[in-house]
Parts: sequence; structure tokens; C-alpha cells
Amino acid sequence: MKNQKSILSPQERRQRNREEMRHAILEAARQVMREEGVAALNLQEVARRVGVRAPSLYEYFPGKMALYDALFRMGVRLYAERMNHFTESTDSFWERAQAGLENYMAFAQQYPELYQLVQERPVPGFVPSEESMEQSRRLLTMTDAIVEKGIERGSVALGITVAQARDLFLAMMHGLTALHMANEPDLPVGSGRFGSLLPAALTLFRAAWEPEPSQTQDEHTEKE
Repeated sequence: MKNQKSILSPQERRQRNREEMRHAILEAARQVMREEGVAALNLQEVARRVGVRAPSLYEYFPGKMALYDALFRMGVRLYAERMNHFTESTDSFWERAQAGLENYMAFAQQYPELYQLVQERPVPGFVPSEESMEQSRRLLTMTDAIVEKGIERGSVALGITVAQARDLFLAMMHGLTALHMANEPDLPVGSGRFGSLLPAALTLFRAAWEPEPSQTQDEHTEKE
């Protein structure tokens, strides 16, 4: 017998339709932000693009700030997926650091509207919900875990705290990406005035944090 598709109950159909409409609204909002600017999100234009009247949007999002909040969480989730991918692909601290620099800039290019919403403050009055901030804080926890593992394995010797090292790395990563996006957003990662500086940035961090060979040997001897 051929497999038959399961028949959805009326409640399941309503839920599916609701989820599809929420997705359509989010995608339309992203398009508007890309075209008009993140802070210029207009609910009437979003409604027009999904084929409903503006008041109907409130059945899915209580207001514009709630829509921004959902988009913020989408950005955090998509970036977290990138982080998970490159952290699972290698155990090398410095390969992860390189991937982190490159993926941050690649994320900004692929999702410029979500990058701005998550990593900058383009919308006056928008404050992410506690749920959204908790998801964002998990990204910092993931980064701290990478640094701590690097220290444990002798790949890194910091003269500052883990939190300070993480924030310094984030500042370099965001600074280069922000300048790249402001000046040459269409050039690929690794090229252009600021994109081409990613290898140099990694070299600076390695010069500052990579243990001296003698220091690494001493640490291995103590463990033995």
C-alpha cells in the first residue's frame, strides 16, 4: 500500500496556517527592513505584502516591538546555528577563532537586517524581551566555553579574564565587520579594505595569547 498523508484535524490545520502566516509576516518584515532600513519597518507595508489589512497583523504580533522581538530571536537563532557548525567542525581553538571572524562577517552579509537588529541599536525604543536576551546570552556562554577549552588544552595563555578576552575578540570582530558593511558590503569575506584584515586580526590575537613553546612544554610536564 502506498503511504497516505495523515489528515490534519481542524485544530492542526489552523495551527499550521497560523505558523505559515507568522513566517510570511517575518519574511515580509525582513524585506521591508532591507529596502527601507531596520528602523523604518512599516506595519501597513508588511500587511500589504502578505495580503492582509494592517489590523490583522495584531492577531500574530501584539505590535511593532513584538515583531522586532521575534526578528531579534530569529537572528540570534541563525547566528547560533553558524556557531554550532564551526565549533563542531574542529577542536582547534585557533581554527575556531578564524571561523568566528569569518562567519560573523558572512552572517552580516547574508542577513544584514538581522545582523543590525541583533548586534547594533538601530531601532529607537526597542528593547529585546527577557526571553530574547536569555537566548542572546547563550551565545556569550558558548564563546566563553571555547576560550575556556582553549586554556584547558594549552592553546591560549591569557593575561586577562575569560570575559575580557571574549569581549576584546567580539570588539575586533564587530569593528571590522561594521566597517566592511559600511564601506564595501558587496565584497566577499576576506576582501576589501577591512575584510582583508581578518587574517591580520587573528595574527594579533595569536601573538598576544598563544603560549610560548617553553611555557606549553612546562604545562605538559606539570600535568605528567
